[in-house]
Amino acid sequence: MKKLTKNKSMFIIMLVMFICVTVATGAIIYSITLLSGIENTLRLIGRFALALIWGLITLLIIKSLFKNKPLRYITTILICLIYTGVTGFISYNIGVAYGAIDKVSSNASTYSSSIVTLKSNKAKDISSLGTSKVGILNDKNNIAGYQIPNEIIKSEKLKIKKVKYDSYVAMLNDLYAGKIDYLFLPTNYTVLFKNMDGFNDIDSKTKIIYTKSKRLANKNNSSGKKITKPFTLLIMGVDSEAENIQGASFNGDSLILITFNPTTLNSTILSIPRDTYVPIACFPNKRENKITHAAWNGEKCMMETIENYTGINIDYYVKINFKGVVKLVDALGGIDVDVPIKFCEQDSNRNFDNLQCLNKGKQKLNGEQALALSRHRKTVNDFVRGQNQQLVVKALMNKAKSINSLDTIYKLLDTISNNMETNMSKSEILSLYNIAKDISSKTKDMPMEELLSMQRLYLSGYDQYIYDYSSIDGKGTRMSLYNFVAYKGSLKDVVNAMKINLGLKEEKAITSFEFNVDTPYEEKVIGKGQYNETPLAIVPNFVGYSKSYAQSWCSKHGVSLNVNTVSSASSSGLILSQSAHQGMDAKYLRGITITVASGISNTTSSSTKKDTTTKTTTQKATTNNNDTNNKISNKDDNKDPKTNGSSEVESPVAVIPSTDNSGDNNNI
Repeated sequence: MKKLTKNKSMFIIMLVMFICVTVATGAIIYSITLLSGIENTLRLIGRFALALIWGLITLLIIKSLFKNKPLRYITTILICLIYTGVTGFISYNIGVAYGAIDKVSSNASTYSSSIVTLKSNKAKDISSLGTSKVGILNDKNNIAGYQIPNEIIKSEKLKIKKVKYDSYVAMLNDLYAGKIDYLFLPTNYTVLFKNMDGFNDIDSKTKIIYTKSKRLANKNNSSGKKITKPFTLLIMGVDSEAENIQGASFNGDSLILITFNPTTLNSTILSIPRDTYVPIACFPNKRENKITHAAWNGEKCMMETIENYTGINIDYYVKINFKGVVKLVDALGGIDVDVPIKFCEQDSNRNFDNLQCLNKGKQKLNGEQALALSRHRKTVNDFVRGQNQQLVVKALMNKAKSINSLDTIYKLLDTISNNMETNMSKSEILSLYNIAKDISSKTKDMPMEELLSMQRLYLSGYDQYIYDYSSIDGKGTRMSLYNFVAYKGSLKDVVNAMKINLGLKEEKAITSFEFNVDTPYEEKVIGKGQYNETPLAIVPNFVGYSKSYAQSWCSKHGVSLNVNTVSSASSSGLILSQSAHQGMDAKYLRGITITVASGISNTTSSSTKKDTTTKTTTQKATTNNNDTNNKISNKDDNKDPKTNGSSEVESPVAVIPSTDNSGDNNNI
């Protein structure tokens, strides 16, 4: 020992070197241990090698002290510094990557609710509420609209008068009309509603006076499936004004359902139109509505809605902030895309003063341009929009394989950690390494989409305006909303393709194939085409038609009909009014009551003398109603998505103008 400490100053230096080497070795071994599931054999060999190197360096330090020679000291110090620097650099980068993964992997979701009022209200904080009328959702399962608000009422001991509503839209209408003073809304409410006609000024007309957030554990964080088996992934676009996705309200603006088979490297991609008419899992009695409204209750409701609709279990979800798309593309230095159309679109801040305009053709897009292509829908339908989103996804995958800069990796990790959220566990995310490695080794000399078989799926259907109300349970916004109704046959074909890729069904072998050398080959898009199906039974406007028409329609669709007869100047049997609103889905009718003229009065007007019971013709049912009341439409819906089919019903043409102002031209 005396010999070792003979040169005290050098002994101290060597002791410091030994501590640095030991700490560095422990840190890198711990970091390698975090990478569970990645190169298990190499990690085991690496840990053994590191322990061996630590032992050799320790032995070198001891020998240096015994020899007590300056050159040996210098050599040993240099070796220790290089080893510590290299292992420290590797440990740091593993830590950065693991930290990003840990932030992205979420076993809980943040919900936030705010008390909102008009800016004209002089109230500055929650103490101003007093006994005011405050709107609150009447849905016990809604966290931001019911559960957190009631916690606020209890914790703050509020004496308010609660006014219960079935929807946020109805609450907002009453706030604007002065029927209530305040209401509870998701904190990110401006993003959810400011693109609806009537609420375009919501961010400038309203203000928040109190907010409470709550982080709740996800009951089903992930499926627990090994990532080596086929899985289903739902990508959900979050159109948030915030830079960080944490706590951002998901508004269902973009939905892409992907199945992936790691063995075959085959995938199916389905873009689900945001206006698709489906049963909403978290609505009372699973009332049908446009699928984007499921997002008002969070990702759990959205996932359950899609699972119920398709019959496909969703293993994982990924939420991505649209602002994150901009940063992701820019971090990669742009992406190469063959833009299919010429268009202009607002920027990521929904600013029309900074329009993103693109020409048709192959070009390199920056982040703002890529987002504009993904979001644009004014001059195209939802299906083309979905195809454009798939183009961006493919371009991102192709660009990702060429990453060769550490700075780029840092930017990507920062972007992903702040703008993405998934229910995958950290170990499940790490296990994707093996798939990425396999893909990377095979895509050195070919585009990724050539190796990865990406089968595009397509939901065919038709446009339909539907009055959002159920007379069975009295729920709904009581507005005529644009919906896309998918053909059942198209949905069946799409689901069948997904199940085949997931290994849940066997694919039928094609035994024959016909082609013409003069005809270019076109890839068949599953689910796309015409399907001969009976359209939804939508309540027509009976007013001005004969009683027999209403009787025939109700009999055909199994709807009970009550008839009230009143004295009137109109022709006998002419319908004067109806209880069921025009445009209602017949399945949500409790029954219809019509008021019919008895024809007793002799004072008939010239416009009602003709007997409408004898004049009938077949015409296309229109969905363009003309009522201007309660107009709430999405700014992105200025042009309705193109139909893939039409629905026709037989309706007699009445000579008497309708007096029922039931229809409007609303999109939400």
